[in-house]
Amino acid sequence: MTVVFFPEGAFGPTNNCVGIGRVLLERGERVVFVVEESFAGTLEAQGFEEALMRLKPPPKVEEAPGQFWKDFVRDTAPEFRKPTIEQLETFILPVWQELVDGARYVDGRLRQIFDELEPDVIVQDNVVGFPAVLASGRPWVRIVSCNPLELKDPALPPTFSGYPTGDPAGWDDFRARYRELHEPLQGEFSAFCEERGAPPLPELEFIHESPFLNLYLYPGEMDYRRSHAVGPTWHRLDSCVRSPGSGFVEPGGDGSLVYVSLGSLGSADVELMNRLLGALAETPQRYIVSMGPQHELIELAPNMCGAEFLPQPAILPHADLVITHGGNNTVTESIHFGKPMIVLPLFWDQYDNAQRVAECGFGVRLSTYEFENEQLHEAIERLPAAQSPRLGEASKRLRASPGTVKAATLIQELARKS
Repeated sequence: MTVVFFPEGAFGPTNNCVGIGRVLLERGERVVFVVEESFAGTLEAQGFEEALMRLKPPPKVEEAPGQFWKDFVRDTAPEFRKPTIEQLETFILPVWQELVDGARYVDGRLRQIFDELEPDVIVQDNVVGFPAVLASGRPWVRIVSCNPLELKDPALPPTFSGYPTGDPAGWDDFRARYRELHEPLQGEFSAFCEERGAPPLPELEFIHESPFLNLYLYPGEMDYRRSHAVGPTWHRLDSCVRSPGSGFVEPGGDGSLVYVSLGSLGSADVELMNRLLGALAETPQRYIVSMGPQHELIELAPNMCGAEFLPQPAILPHADLVITHGGNNTVTESIHFGKPMIVLPLFWDQYDNAQRVAECGFGVRLSTYEFENEQLHEAIERLPAAQSPRLGEASKRLRASPGTVKAATLIQELARKS
């Protein structure tokens, strides 16, 4: 059968789909990735077919993979210093606008791709809807690879807030501000979806729920206690880890090993990266640093090694601690391998993940731009030594039941019965 994956143009959702696609490929299915032109060749090099598209007009100079979002984050980094309720206007709304504009621009090209490939099933890992997916008449799967607060529940904190689950103070104000800012754009986009042959969007949502199959990525040990259950088409993938691969050599020296990654987008904030690494240089630990797209401008200390890209699933089993931005893939992969975390959130669902990591006792949340060096140093010393037994138990369970296998099986079952 032909399975088409359509992930968002960032490394997190793409890597999530790669793990599932690899299982399907090994089972003999045809797997095609619909990716932006800047990603051309990256999926092909991993054995997949590619169908290329654009979400906006071509640039005048050649792009690196996901370059638009790297530039976008770099230019808007000052907004990350603001409280999350203020980011709704200065960061969240502009992101939704860009995503909606992209969905409008690419609609015709997506229809061409689906007509040419004639997929048995389309798997979409995006936060915004694409009417061409629904209008294709093909069975389709929605993957939520962001924090599951994306699945709204009145008894849980609002998405993007980073607010505690046990304290509803501020929830109503945050939701009201979100509605005030986003309702006009959401209404326009819903009308566009109808014009292009898709149903209207649910209230205040920018993406549809699939009537066929929906998957979300989060370890059960961290998942939220809801006031009402998600529907029967929803299935949780506790983790979705790619094959670790090979080529990782643990650096020499003494001291515990700490993996540092603010993601391909977060690492574009060079000032923050150098501030963080300067604080880490004062400690005796060893560090492996994912340096990202601005790697030429990032300064490593003698107790550090790093590169622009690193094989994260190969490194995590060797690490004693992870310092992360709180992206959903890194959080779930860290739990998968039983590694405590220091979370420095920047944007989107990272605040929600940071709060949840702290609430579950799997690490600490620090203020990304205002942490004291002593706070960071204390957490680095304490967390590996005081590792939660519950974290080890979660890791054992996740590794015994890979989400990649579960997802691939559910996708195959959908395709066969449709």
